[in-house]
Amino acid sequence: MAIDKALYAAPQGIDELAMQEEPIEIEIEDPESVKIGMGDLEIILEPGDDEEDDEFNDNLAELIPDSQLAEIAGDLIGDYDDDVGSRKDWIQTYVDGLELLGLKIEERTEPWEGACGVYHPLLAEALVKFQAETMMSIFPAAGPVKTIIVGKETPAKKASADRVQDDMNYQLTEEMPEYRPEMERMLWGLGLAGNAFKKVYYDPSLQRQVAMFIPAEDIVVPYGSSDLASSPRVTHVMRKTENELRILQVNGFYRDIDLGDPSGSLDEVEKKIAEKMGFRATTDSRYKVLEMHVDLDLEGFEDKDEDGEPTGIALPYVVTIEKGTSNVLAIRRNWDPEDDTHKKRQHFVHYGYIPGFGFYCFGLIHLIGAYAKSGTSIIRQLVDAGTLSNLPGGFKTRGLRVKGDDTPIAPGEWRDVDVPSGALKDNLMTLPYKEPSQVLAGLMDKIIEEGRRFANTADLNLSDMSAQAPVGTTLAILERTLKVMSAVQARIHYSLKQELKLLKVIIADYTPDEYSYDPSEGSRRAKKSDYENVDVIPVSDPNASTMAQKIVQYQAVLQLAQSAPQMYNMPLLHRQMLDVLGIKNASKLIPMPEDQKPTDPVSENQNVLMSKPVKAFAYQDHQAHITVHMTAMQDPKIQQLMQGNPMGQAIQMAMMAHINEHLGFQYRVEIQNQLGFTLPPQTDESGEEVHIDQEAEARLAPMLAQAAQRLLIQNQGQAAQQQAQQQAQDPIIQMQQQELQLKGQDLQRKAMKDMADVQLNKKRLEVDALKAAAQLNNQKKESKASRNFEAIKAVAAMNHEKNLHKKDSALEIFRRENQKPKGE
Repeated sequence: MAIDKALYAAPQGIDELAMQEEPIEIEIEDPESVKIGMGDLEIILEPGDDEEDDEFNDNLAELIPDSQLAEIAGDLIGDYDDDVGSRKDWIQTYVDGLELLGLKIEERTEPWEGACGVYHPLLAEALVKFQAETMMSIFPAAGPVKTIIVGKETPAKKASADRVQDDMNYQLTEEMPEYRPEMERMLWGLGLAGNAFKKVYYDPSLQRQVAMFIPAEDIVVPYGSSDLASSPRVTHVMRKTENELRILQVNGFYRDIDLGDPSGSLDEVEKKIAEKMGFRATTDSRYKVLEMHVDLDLEGFEDKDEDGEPTGIALPYVVTIEKGTSNVLAIRRNWDPEDDTHKKRQHFVHYGYIPGFGFYCFGLIHLIGAYAKSGTSIIRQLVDAGTLSNLPGGFKTRGLRVKGDDTPIAPGEWRDVDVPSGALKDNLMTLPYKEPSQVLAGLMDKIIEEGRRFANTADLNLSDMSAQAPVGTTLAILERTLKVMSAVQARIHYSLKQELKLLKVIIADYTPDEYSYDPSEGSRRAKKSDYENVDVIPVSDPNASTMAQKIVQYQAVLQLAQSAPQMYNMPLLHRQMLDVLGIKNASKLIPMPEDQKPTDPVSENQNVLMSKPVKAFAYQDHQAHITVHMTAMQDPKIQQLMQGNPMGQAIQMAMMAHINEHLGFQYRVEIQNQLGFTLPPQTDESGEEVHIDQEAEARLAPMLAQAAQRLLIQNQGQAAQQQAQQQAQDPIIQMQQQELQLKGQDLQRKAMKDMADVQLNKKRLEVDALKAAAQLNNQKKESKASRNFEAIKAVAAMNHEKNLHKKDSALEIFRRENQKPKGE
């Protein structure tokens, strides 16, 4: 076992001090503070925190004079009486309406003995429905608590949230067996009176937290107050037996004073409530104790400023008074010791049905009490009319005697009569009683229907709805029908949230470090730290008051998801649907990808073949996983089985999606290698997506483009090299290469032959050129002589032409001159 050195190790230097002969000096400045000096070492012993806590939680009534206590008691009892008077009308309506529940069988003697005493069950029906529906909504079988994480969600916080949820549900369902019955009683009182209260505190005798139901008549608050937190006074009226009170006195919780015998008196409200509920109560052998949460400025315990001067500010206290003797039993501070602001601690939770004008809300008695009273009156009239019609009364002559007695004649009975004179019918006359009125019956139905509609307890007529109606239409009808009840459920959800927060604080403060059972996840020694990271809320949904409404909502979402399934997280949607239906272990029935743990690639192949979800993780060897998955897909046995499997295509798609997931991670790793640094994470520890800011993304994008280009060139080179290597190892390719080599050699031989032929032809061409040159030379000589002869001929011809032309010109001139007129 590890030992904390700070607690058990000796201070450094203590051994050296022991070797010195310096005297030890002990100085007592205060009986509760001792200073010990040993050379340069000084030790101061002061009272511990436990003693300070004991002083803070002391009963101040033990320190206040009796005269001052009597003055405090007188003032507070006067305020209590004023508060009771301020709610007189509300409490009177509540008390009178208790009779309409019909819990007491009434034996009526008016207008005749045995008249109908039935009560119409409108009020009781609405109350029972409200209690049943609300109880199923806020307290499912698994427990009423669920948790939310405070701050950023991490896997550790998520595990803590799961442990807190399991632990609180375990506490409320197993360790607190009275919690569910008290909750049901609270709902009954809430629906009936419109108000109910829960008191949350730590019970030292039970060594655990409790949350007890308090009827509305036992919590007295000034009618003008808006809520418990801001109310100047909150009085809890308690009844305690002599033994219960004595135990508290012996334990030091109350002052050990003589209270005498209980007064035994009941006030008018208590008597009326007992009578309406079918009890006969005239006296009560218990003490009536007033626990008043008030703000007081007690002399000797004033609030002081930094200079130590009284500020005159009243501080919150809990004052307990015995009503019969007006003795103060206890005065205790009502704020946390560490709170310098002296904020009042809350011990009560107020549940309201329909808020009214003041502090007290209205219940079903106030809302439909008149409808229930009218329905009761009419149904009694109808029954009495039927009774009179079936067994009519009337008049008979004075001398007519019925032998035997005058009791009513039973069905099938015949009696002898003595008729003084005339016929029998002349001596009897029945009163004209009518059958029960159909108009009155219709009026009663109308009144009851309006009362049910107003109380939101009318049944939805499903026959008026088409079976082919869209889910949206059904949802709209449900929401309109349940709108009032949804608002009531939302108020209960809010109050229950406050109650669970008070219970959470007590459980976290007064619980051992270890769980009393094995949590589903994490360490056993993580209990108190778990409560610091999470908050608790009711499992009920304030937006859907009934399971039918929740199911219709999810059906609407499922219809939308069918049109575009790629946009929805279908496993999560189906899991939430199972949770709404109350199916246990929904996480095992529909596993989610985030629930998956890292596995080897072969196990992933098995999960895909069994249509189980798989998930790739960033730190895995993605290339190895891709190789194993691709090999499995190319396996002929698996391919043959997939061809005959109706789920084969879905399995192949799931495998390719998983391979693409690994491929994406592998590409990210290669990009990071090109960059030389790690990219920002895509998700945090809880799996939530992480978004980078715009500036970082703008700086990162050009670098990613360059890295992607380099990776592309690298992958292209590797692909070409790999392709060449694969081709080099192929036998067919090798044979093709040999054929190419032979063809190359043949081509080379032909090329050499062609070159030789070219050289030979070249020589031949040179010889032919020489021969042609010689011939051309001879031809040139012959051509030159010929050209000279032709030239001479041409010159002679030209001279001859010129001479002829000159002759012609001379003849033409002579001819023109000879043709001129003689006058010229």
